[in-house]
Amino acid sequence: QPQWNVLTGWFWWHWQGQHDAAYERFVRRRFPPGTTYAEFAPHFTAYDFQPRQWAQLFQRAGARYVVLTTKHHEGFTNWGSPVSWNWNSVDTGPHRDLVGELGEALRESNLRYGLYHSLMEWFHPLYLADKQNGFKTQSFVLKKTMPELYDLVLKYKPDLIWSDGDWEAPDSYWNSTSFLAWLYNDSPVKDTVVVNDRWGRGCSCHHGGFYNCADKFRPGTLPDHKWEMCSSLDRLSWGYRSNMSLHEVMDEMSMIEELVQTVSLGGNYLLNVGPTKEGVIVPIFQERLLALGRWLETNGEAIYESQPWRVQMENTTDTVWYTSKGPVVFAIFLLWPRDSVLHLSSPIPCPGTQVTLVGFAGTLEWQKQPGKGMLITLPYMLPSPLPPQSGWVVKLEGVK
Repeated sequence: QPQWNVLTGWFWWHWQGQHDAAYERFVRRRFPPGTTYAEFAPHFTAYDFQPRQWAQLFQRAGARYVVLTTKHHEGFTNWGSPVSWNWNSVDTGPHRDLVGELGEALRESNLRYGLYHSLMEWFHPLYLADKQNGFKTQSFVLKKTMPELYDLVLKYKPDLIWSDGDWEAPDSYWNSTSFLAWLYNDSPVKDTVVVNDRWGRGCSCHHGGFYNCADKFRPGTLPDHKWEMCSSLDRLSWGYRSNMSLHEVMDEMSMIEELVQTVSLGGNYLLNVGPTKEGVIVPIFQERLLALGRWLETNGEAIYESQPWRVQMENTTDTVWYTSKGPVVFAIFLLWPRDSVLHLSSPIPCPGTQVTLVGFAGTLEWQKQPGKGMLITLPYMLPSPLPPQSGWVVKLEGVK
């Protein structure tokens, strides 16, 4: 679809579902009269798509799993779906199996592979007919959505299925439960696969493997169910758009803050980048991902395989987030304290408590704070021409 405006991914809907004037004007200005949405497919060439480079980038970004959109709400499939004739990446556009190529590259790099799949399609005639019938008929599900889901699982053996596009109809319309029963009991990935929570109206945040709840969901307190926060480097869009400007892209501090906040509350972090129609992840996105990767290289022990601690955050003047791993507690602070003394009111130290700053040699001096908690003397940072990094981790051993 044209790489323009916010919420790309929804172009066809805004243009021909809602007849939004700005979208109609955009098409009038840039394309010949009578242009149809299907005519945008040949513009999606993926000429420069190099899956191995993508895999290398994601690995250097510190990712452990990667989720690709196999089909969004417009129904175009990024693999040769047997039930999407001429509306898939093998028959038209790139003439490549994008889902398969990326999967191979990710597996070579030991990254887990997730597949995003939209259950509904805005303008599919069978879906519109079922909708007209109050979802009492299931032609679309039986002839389109379910055959594709089974095909994806059998062909690509994903580690994760990220379902979406479920909200208009109940799970009984989508046949979600019978698909999930097959997935977990009989499919080739039955022992390893995980799924999210978008399998029918009212399902999200209530039923599922891990919960996504809403996009960019931020719980205020520790959820009692595994969850994932999905966010996007372009704050205004999930898909790439040619009119993006720098201030609309998340900076390093924002990414780290979002990651730390999510992990301290027991969540996983799924950070979206929209590639161009040529199949390129633009340099500004690469730069941001690599910055996150560098931070994780130093501080990853507070993030990977961590658990929430009994306290998730300090509500003092400085924001501090906690994670834990067995008896070890990590305090992650986002701003360097002015006097280089970190105040922590939640940990209860004992005489043998050891404190270190992750990435720095030696132990740190600390003292009991009058009342409760501890005062930690951080190493003196020489003024540096480089801007200070965002986020440091103090490792606490022997605290309660």
